[in-house]
Amino acid sequence: MRNTFGTLFTLTTFGESHGPAIGGVVDGMPAGVEIDLDFIQSELNRRRPGQSSITTARQEADKVELLSGVFEGRSTGCPIGFVVHNKDQHSQDYENMRCLFRPSHADYTYYSKYGVRDHRGGGRSSARITISRVVAGALAKLALRQMGISIQAYTSQVGNIALSHDYSHYDLSLAEQNAVRCPDPDKARQMEELIEQVKSEGDTIGGIISCVVKGCPAGIGEPEFGKLHAQLGAAMLSINAVKGFEYGEGFNGVTARGSEQNDVFSSSEGRITTLSNHSGGIQGGISNGQDIYFRVAFKPVATLLQEQQTIDIEGNETKLTARGRHDPCVLPRAVPVVEAMAAMTILDLIQVGMAAKYANLQE
Repeated sequence: MRNTFGTLFTLTTFGESHGPAIGGVVDGMPAGVEIDLDFIQSELNRRRPGQSSITTARQEADKVELLSGVFEGRSTGCPIGFVVHNKDQHSQDYENMRCLFRPSHADYTYYSKYGVRDHRGGGRSSARITISRVVAGALAKLALRQMGISIQAYTSQVGNIALSHDYSHYDLSLAEQNAVRCPDPDKARQMEELIEQVKSEGDTIGGIISCVVKGCPAGIGEPEFGKLHAQLGAAMLSINAVKGFEYGEGFNGVTARGSEQNDVFSSSEGRITTLSNHSGGIQGGISNGQDIYFRVAFKPVATLLQEQQTIDIEGNETKLTARGRHDPCVLPRAVPVVEAMAAMTILDLIQVGMAAKYANLQE
């Protein structure tokens, strides 16, 4: 299994949904960064279950413990080990799934690959594993903060309820003031009502999370196979339930002409900029200094509290009605995960670029 993300800034994760703990090791964290443990915990609190009536009812404090790599409140440059203990597993809720494959879940594919699977909450395929990503992402955010780089994600669509404009038309700080994490209060209310309705029917629903990166300098990204948008796409597509990724104008731009899409260059106070940003802050796979923005599509959660047709491990047809505590919509809790993966990707590419420049100086 491939359990490590990144090239120079890396995260190796461990743990299962109903195991004793989730954790990881971050390597490549720059030395001397002030480690704000309260900030790291607040990021985990944004992801944790039991936040509201539209998330799973599992009650976990998700308290993080840093085990290494920090001295007197600052990173030492050594690996940072961390752990978050599981406290509220209800493994018995999954006993009826021991020998059954949930439709559109990882049950069958894990079993076909390894010949064994942990049926308790999905084991290693559970979205609970994203705890490790959020911790590592919070560390990356702390390092990026010192460089003047910020990352903000928000829910822009649930089902057929979508924001009418891009990020520049909203006060993104409002996203944290409602349970669905949408910066438009009226749309947020409609999204919450839809999720509540879907939940009452024992069903699930998907949507889109948008994300914007501000302050990223020009020159980040590595051609030809380390392009910034390709790395961001790979990072986002590694998140549970993600089905699509687009940046800049994305698919909406295919009907426009080049004369409408091209970002014309300009110079202001000695700084090169563009008059528009259809490219989403990336050209030729390298950042151009403008805001980087992208969208991530999430499918409806696979586990339904409805009866579904399925088969068992012997191939016999049967029916399954899932039990347990599940999210009717993953988006509200996935917002910090999207931010975390973006932060790790950008910090990793910054370090790769710095290493390449240093190598060139030595030649």
